[in-house]
Parts: sequence; structure tokens; C-alpha cells
Amino acid sequence: MKWLFWGSATILAYTYLGYPAWLWLRKRFRPRPLHASTYTPSVSIVMVIRNEAAVLERKLRNLLEINYPKDLGEIIVVSDGSIDATGKILNYYRADPRVRVLLNPESHGKAAGLNDAIAAARCDIVVFTDARQKIEPDAIRLLAATFADPQVGCASGELMLGDPDSGQTTRGVGLYWRIEKMVREMESASGSVVGATGALYAVRRSLLVPVPVGTILDDVYIPMHVARRGFRVIFVPSARAWDLADQGAEHEFSRKVRTLSGNYQLVQLAPWLLDSSNPLRFEFISHKLLRLFAPFSLAMCFCASLVLSQSVYRVALALQLAFYALSVLAMMKLLTGPLGRVAEAAQTFVVLNSAALVAFIKFASGRKVAWAGQARTENTRTSVRLG
Repeated sequence: MKWLFWGSATILAYTYLGYPAWLWLRKRFRPRPLHASTYTPSVSIVMVIRNEAAVLERKLRNLLEINYPKDLGEIIVVSDGSIDATGKILNYYRADPRVRVLLNPESHGKAAGLNDAIAAARCDIVVFTDARQKIEPDAIRLLAATFADPQVGCASGELMLGDPDSGQTTRGVGLYWRIEKMVREMESASGSVVGATGALYAVRRSLLVPVPVGTILDDVYIPMHVARRGFRVIFVPSARAWDLADQGAEHEFSRKVRTLSGNYQLVQLAPWLLDSSNPLRFEFISHKLLRLFAPFSLAMCFCASLVLSQSVYRVALALQLAFYALSVLAMMKLLTGPLGRVAEAAQTFVVLNSAALVAFIKFASGRKVAWAGQARTENTRTSVRLG
């Protein structure tokens, strides 16, 4: 039992502390700065949507108002079998010569829509975005400028949680994103990031590969192929997209389950991620895969602490119980002030690892996880039936 406790504790310590510490040392002693300059390549902004009428017009206005030369850009929108007012909105905006619309009458999933958009793109750089998030005016320009460095193949923006006027939240999942940002910044500063921010990332069109139908994490699949071809995947925190900080506990949990399920799927779709042909194999395992194992390590630590009688394990058990108690109190919203913020961090940690466990169960049982657009469609159809 002792080896079970210490082995599990070591995995957890490396996953959440050791890997960031290693990145910090690599950044300090082996930095890889960008060779940046003023650069404005032609840019195709692509977006695959399904039943996004509620936010689509706002997003299209946002894209049309970005600070980038109008003659160097195009916007390609693929409607993946939308059954709401999405088609009407797109038909109105396609009058603008910068907007190109692909209306697919049937849904084939986001990956198929991305492949259609990539095939239609004409520009040197392809920028991927989603319908819900608001992109800051200079974000596309900041991403595009990084491609002045010939070693850069993919540039990821940053997803900010909160309101662009009042600033980023530091509560709950927002704290998780701040930690994730730190890890990505250090990966980028000394090498390449493992994946990109799905809400906003850019890739050289010449490096794009077809995305397998049903792929959940195109924002990891595509960047990893870029890295495999010897180009860097970098993180540009000044290129920002904004999303709501709190979209409801159920929505956030489902989104996280989907993301973590996507990591399992990636290994199936691209087994080369775990062999020597992947230049980011160490980073992929440390950043992505070990987090999937974390809930099992937590369970083993807890069970071992229950059985072992020495004082060090008694203390460890007490600390674990206190940590989980804080997460429960946070869920019940019974704490405020500094202790409340600590409790919210504990809650976030517990929820994320619970999502990892659910993702494993779905993967092991063969249950598929649909992309968000498909889930919204099912909700829409349910509403129609009930109405």
C-alpha cells in the first residue's frame, strides 16, 4: 500500500507541479524567442456553425470590424445542417464580398465542415474561430504577424473568461484557465504548445491536413500535425477572444467531459502521438494524458491513506478530507472571502477530475461525445416537441 500511495502522489505532484517546474527551467535556460516583424499575410477566417442564430449576427459584425486590411481577408462560414434562422442571417451577410457562405443542408459534424472550409480557403493563413466568443479588434493582426518567423506554423490566441469591459474573472474555472495560460506560455517560450485555443487559432494553409470525421479536438489534432512537420506551435496571449465566465455548471461540466474525451480519441486517431515521430511526445503525455490519469491517482491515494496507519498517512488523509470538504462547501456557496476563493479552487479541481472520470467511462463504454453544435440541435428539437 505504501508504494501505491507514494506512486500515485508522485504522479499527481509531477502532473500539477513537476511539469510546470520543468517548463520554467526550460524557458529560463533554453528560450526560443520569435523572430517577429511587421507582417500582414492574407487571412481566411473560417467558422463552422450549427443553429447559432442567437449569436451569429453579433459574431459576424465582430469579424467584419476587426483591425485588418479588408483586401487581405475573407470570412468563410459553413452552416452544418442548421434548422434555425442561421441560414437567413447568412444569406443577408453574404452580400458583403468578404463573406463566403457554405450551406450544408445535412449535418456531417464540425470536422467535415472544417474540411469544406479549408478546401474553400484562398489565403495564406487560415484562422479558426467559433460563433460564441468575441474577438478583440487587434487579435487577428497579432496572430498573423507571428508568421513572419518562418519556423511558426500555428499561432494560438488566448480565451478570456469574463466580460471584455470589466475584465477576466479569477473565480472558479477562471482560475483553472489562468494556470493553463501559464503552462502554455512556458511551452511556447521554449518550444511549442500542445494544442491551441479552439476559439481562436491560426495555421499556415500549406500545413493543414484533412480532419478525420468525428474529431472532437481539431484544435489539438491540427497543431500536432503542424509540429510533426517541424514547425512551431506558439501561444500569443495578447490575441484574445472573450467568452462568458459562467455558462452554468451543467454546461461547463459537459464541455470539459467532451474535451477530455477528445484526448482519448486523439490517441486512437493519431497513434503516432505516442511514438518518436512526434516531437512533442513528452509534452503531450505530460500536459494531456497524465491529467486523464489524475482521478485514478487521487482515488488510490485516498484508499491507501485509509488503510495505512502511520502518522504521515493519517495527516495525508486529514488533508484530503479537508480539501474535499472545502469543495463541497464551495458547491453549497457557504464560504466567502479568501477561504471562499480557496474553496472554489478546490471545487474546480474536483469537478475537472470528475469530468476526467466520466470521460474515461464514456471512452471505455464506446459512447460517442457530440460537438456542441449537435448537442444544441438536440435541445432545439426537444423544445420544438415540447412546445
